[in-house]
Amino acid sequence: MAFQTEYDFELPRGYVDDSGTLHKRGVMRLATAADEILPMRDPRVQQNQGYLTVILLARVITRLGDVKHVDTKTIEKLFTADLAYLQNLYRQINDLEAPKLHTACPKCDHEFEVEVDFLSVTEGLS
Repeated sequence: MAFQTEYDFELPRGYVDDSGTLHKRGVMRLATAADEILPMRDPRVQQNQGYLTVILLARVITRLGDVKHVDTKTIEKLFTADLAYLQNLYRQINDLEAPKLHTACPKCDHEFEVEVDFLSVTEGLS
């Protein structure tokens, strides 16, 4: 199975460009460490933390309809429903899913999966 790094999406409302063309389908890639770190140096983010979302999305959206280049101006012109949709998609594809362990009950042999939460285990060690 190949590791998925890009995800197709369809905006609920769509981006309307300057010529009035509606763009709804796009592609978002997984974020890198640089995508999350470098925008923190941007003066727009330092003045307003809410702008971080705009820069992050401009960095990870690789395609939006026929738009040649998705940048912060493009993200700023999105409808709020579309911005919320993209924020949710970003969290969904970039959050780490907890690993699962297949196990069985030692008394009844019932098989099941258990999520392993390494973060809560390591918090008790410090």
